[in-house]
Amino acid sequence: MDRLENTARPYAWGSTTAIPELLGTPPTGEPQAELWMGAHPGAPSRLDRGDGPRALSDTIAADPEGELGAAAVRRFGPRLPFLLKVLAAAAPLSLQVHPDLDRAREGFAAEEERGVPLDAPDRNYKDANHKPELICALTPFDGFCGFRAPAATAELLAALGVDSLKPYVDLLHAHPEADALREVLTAVLTADRAVMAETVDRAADAAERLAAQDGPYQEAYAAYAAAARHFPGDPGVIAAMLLNHVRLQPGEALYLGAGVPHAYLDGLGVEIMANSDNVLRCGLTPKHVDVPELLRVVRFESGDPGVLRPEADAAGEEVYETPIDEFRLSRYVLAPGAEGAALPPGAAQILLCTSGTAVLRDAEGGELLLDRGQSVFVRADERIVLHGEATVFRATVVA
Repeated sequence: MDRLENTARPYAWGSTTAIPELLGTPPTGEPQAELWMGAHPGAPSRLDRGDGPRALSDTIAADPEGELGAAAVRRFGPRLPFLLKVLAAAAPLSLQVHPDLDRAREGFAAEEERGVPLDAPDRNYKDANHKPELICALTPFDGFCGFRAPAATAELLAALGVDSLKPYVDLLHAHPEADALREVLTAVLTADRAVMAETVDRAADAAERLAAQDGPYQEAYAAYAAAARHFPGDPGVIAAMLLNHVRLQPGEALYLGAGVPHAYLDGLGVEIMANSDNVLRCGLTPKHVDVPELLRVVRFESGDPGVLRPEADAAGEEVYETPIDEFRLSRYVLAPGAEGAALPPGAAQILLCTSGTAVLRDAEGGELLLDRGQSVFVRADERIVLHGEATVFRATVVA
């Protein structure tokens, strides 16, 4: 068991207090948006096995099979295939989608061939991997996720009473679902920016008014109005109005697959994803928006956001089921005096304590206390039993 030292990323949308409160450290006054746990080259965790701090990525590179397990290396290569985070949003993240694996490989190869620098602001593909992700709420957590049914969105837009939105309402009524969603999103993102900014301002004012009234979209209108306050005039505000608004309660989660437009708005959560940094943005951002490439990646289909609740097995492990092999997120809610929870070996694991204090015991009798906000890396061959009074999240791969 190796206690991890992790890096907090200071993105502007981050909370100044949520991650310090989790870690039990004083706020710095600067935003702390994400706490990264893993071996991503952008901010690898560090561990110390008696010879000084070392990046987890370097530790894994020195002995991939010993650290990750032979089966995991055969399936995913000699690197940790997932990245675990604590995400603390105090303002909306960009409205975005992620590519599937084939498109990520094609896009990365094409930009490499053109010689686009990896740090170029107009670069879309930072690597050749897909980026499915799962967010699990630790506090009430708001977001936008997936397209709402076109008829319902037409109703929501029409109620705003903004004349310049009427063509979108007509398109949503007149065309089959995929065509309607594609045409409206394309029109919003390619409209004259000055004209669209005026539409956004009027729509935001109307959303603010409707958020104060009872109705089926009251919470959604409040979320759109809040997004517009952070990004006045941004076309992404109207694009977001095509999406479902969702509010997670603690313990609930969302899975985001390839091509699903989404944005996180507010709250603290545990996030796990494939080890990638590929993002195509739709709006709510000053960053680059590549509309043609975005339209190649977006899945133009509506659906319920699909809120996940964990399913407990006989051993007390509560699993968030997803269709992805690169990561598997679960949690243990430990009670004092209960029989210890034995963690299955065979693949690398990262354990994160989000409340209380967990006691980790290994097969040799070694013991480690894991307090709130602390995390450990567990080698593939280690056998660990959890005790204590705590909530512990477990990140690993699908066996």
